Amino acid sequence: MPQDQSIIITIDGPAGTGKSTIARLLAHRLGLDFLDTGAMYRAAAAICIDHQIDPDDVEKLCEVVADADLHFDWQTDPPAMLAWLKPIDSRIRDADVTALVSRIAAIGKLREHMVRKQRIIAAQHPRLVAEGRDQGSIVFPDADVKFYLDASPRIRAHRRAEQLRAEGAAVEDERILEEIIRRDTMDASRQDGPLICPDDAIVIDSSNLEIPEVIAAMETVVRERVQALRMG
Repeated sequence: MPQDQSIIITIDGPAGTGKSTIARLLAHRLGLDFLDTGAMYRAAAAICIDHQIDPDDVEKLCEVVADADLHFDWQTDPPAMLAWLKPIDSRIRDADVTALVSRIAAIGKLREHMVRKQRIIAAQHPRLVAEGRDQGSIVFPDADVKFYLDASPRIRAHRRAEQLRAEGAAVEDERILEEIIRRDTMDASRQDGPLICPDDAIVIDSSNLEIPEVIAAMETVVRERVQALRMG
C-alpha cells in the first residue's frame, strides 16, 4: 500500500467467523494498523466480572471502564489491550468473559464511549483495518472498503470447538453451536449498534474457504479500490 494513502477498511460479521485473525493478517499484508474492537468490549466484560459490578448498573460500569482508559499498545503484534496501563489479553478470552460480552456490548451508553474511542484511534491511525459488529454501519459509515464476513453457525461452532480442543479444553460442538446462535440473536436484536450487513459491504461467506483464500479475495478488492481512489 502506498505510504501516503489513508484508508479505513472495516470487517464486520457474527461471532466465530475469524474476523480478528483475518483482519490482523490483512493489515499485515497491506502494511496497515489493526483495530480489534471486540477486544475492547471483552475488556469491559472482564472489568465487570473482576470488579464485581452488576451489569445492570450502567453508570457504575461505564465509570469504571472509563477510568480503565482502555487502549492498545501499538508496539506489540497484535496490539495489546491495556486497562489501567496493564495488558489484559490473557483475561479477555476466558469463558466467563465470552459468556457475558454480548450483554455488555448491548449497553448503549457504553457503546457510545467505545465508538468515540474507536474514532479517536482512527484519527491517530488513518491507515486502519477495523473489525467488529458495527464498524461499517455505525463507527465508520464512510469507510473506504467494507466487508461483511459470514459463515454458517455450524461451521463457526466447529471451528471454535477445534480451536478450544487444540488449547486442551474438552468441549462439544453442539454446546458451542447453541452459544453462537444465542450470541447471534443478541447481537442482531440489540437496540444500539446491532449486527447488520451494511448495504455497501462486500459479503464474503467463508464457510468453504480457508483463511488465505479469504485474505486474498479481500486484498484484491482493497488494491482495486486504492487504485481507483488514487486515480480520482
